[in-house]
Amino acid sequence: MNTVFPSKNEVTRAWHLIDADNKVLGRVATEAARILMGKNKPIYTPFLDTGDHVVVINASKIRLTGRKEDQKVYRHHTGYPGGLIETSVKKVRANHPTRIIEDAIAGMLPKSKLGKQMIKKLKVYAGDKHPHQAQNPVAEA
Repeated sequence: MNTVFPSKNEVTRAWHLIDADNKVLGRVATEAARILMGKNKPIYTPFLDTGDHVVVINASKIRLTGRKEDQKVYRHHTGYPGGLIETSVKKVRANHPTRIIEDAIAGMLPKSKLGKQMIKKLKVYAGDKHPHQAQNPVAEA
């Protein structure tokens, strides 16, 4: 018996809408990551991009549990000596509310060319308006 792998022509990409209003960050991120990878489809293959597009709205109203609002810190390094940049969640939420969700979802995807291809299908918006009405996104529960 041969294993059948889906070709590019067999993969149909749907659009999903996730409302993050008063939902926990990790729960929203795992749901979005599963859809982006295609794990919710029977044709899922780990080394192929079989996932769908995801639109996340109300990113500024996402909820963090515990004391993460006060304690969580995002770090990145500029590459220069002493170039460690630390930014608190409060500051990131004020300046770039979509980045919290984007970073959480990107951390759950593969760290390869495939993961970069998957993250391109993610659209995150701070408010409840989005320009993807023409794609008829299906609202997720």
